[in-house]
Amino acid sequence: MKKFVVLFVLLSLGATLLTACGGSASCGSSSSSGTPTVHMCGNNFVQTSITISKGQSLTLVDDASTTHIIANGSWVNGSAQPKQESGAPTVNVTFNGNDTHQIGPFNTSGTYHLYCTVHPGMNLTVIVQ
Repeated sequence: MKKFVVLFVLLSLGATLLTACGGSASCGSSSSSGTPTVHMCGNNFVQTSITISKGQSLTLVDDASTTHIIANGSWVNGSAQPKQESGAPTVNVTFNGNDTHQIGPFNTSGTYHLYCTVHPGMNLTVIVQ
């Protein structure tokens, strides 16, 4: 009986950690109601780029209890490079963990860069067609 309880506790802990960040069911990209979605886990975007249609907005989902500040620009060789490309919507959104925000719409075709000002190397490229 004791072994069963220990095994149950370990499996429960493992499932909780996997669900918190890293399990494909929780951290992934998807489209809900036609809105493109990118998930964030810990210190990264689950995917580094997404292609959307002109006029669409983008939903960002923070699947962890981690703070993110998403802005226009990117990390280049370990240095933050704030920059808003022509035609990009202004992005300056703070996530406090386990929350969701919509950015956009992206009304101009092009390639746009977003980054987390808190986590070095956390970049997202948005391609608008």
